[in-house]
Amino acid sequence: MVDIVIQLLPHILAALLYGALGFHFWNTRWREGENQCVACPMQTWERIGIAAALFIHAAGLYDALFAEVGMRFSFSFALSLMMWLAVLIYWLESFMARMEGMQPMVLPLAALCTALPVIFPNVHLVAHASATGFKLHFLAAMLAYSLLTLSALHAIFMGFTENALHKRSLKRSLNSLPPLLTMEKLLFRMLLIGFILLTLTVGSGVLFSEALFGKPLTVDHKTLFAFASWGIFATLLVGRHAWGWRGKRALRWTLAGFALLILAYVGSRFVAEVILGRV
Repeated sequence: MVDIVIQLLPHILAALLYGALGFHFWNTRWREGENQCVACPMQTWERIGIAAALFIHAAGLYDALFAEVGMRFSFSFALSLMMWLAVLIYWLESFMARMEGMQPMVLPLAALCTALPVIFPNVHLVAHASATGFKLHFLAAMLAYSLLTLSALHAIFMGFTENALHKRSLKRSLNSLPPLLTMEKLLFRMLLIGFILLTLTVGSGVLFSEALFGKPLTVDHKTLFAFASWGIFATLLVGRHAWGWRGKRALRWTLAGFALLILAYVGSRFVAEVILGRV
């Protein structure tokens, strides 16, 4: 019992720290009030706080995933790892652009996903995890999922901002966000990099399935969702380059591709582990 508590402690601490920081950014950037500073840049201590949460979170994930018996994984660890990478990307991006207005949404989501391994502790051992090819495949997949998760969050923020601009009802929370054009450029930059990584993930899975997973490629719901998501993101990027797609059309395609991507792995693992009770 004590060992389990010790293993879960970094996840609990990181979730609490993410939550506290999320509340702080909401209170200082989003909350309506006379003394709130919408245009205040991110402070040094705020960056250090996020970095500390990322470090604790990373330590907990590493200890949980890479045990002596082999690599362990689950839908809860998938979401937790994806949000760790998302927060890291936002943290790095904050050195180049104003991202403090995005933190009140991202950090609470990170807190929720970081706590999932505590709520759903069931894991399964990953076969062939010691192979270099599998590690590269896994890394590309997690980076792709993280970037595309971040893209979906961006799409939601952009949708809120665009609707508020049309209604001329910008509140303090939306005023603290980066300019819409800046967010759009960042969205498509992340989509492009995420799509390249997703292509490497899907391509390696198709071409080297037997070497990576010890069995030939099988066409199941996971594979179909992954291919469908890849097709949607490919269409979106082509539409952006060829016809200048933007605005609500780009946002709808982004969210549709993200939903299918989540179903490809996280959804299937959730059904297997939580609903069906398989590991």
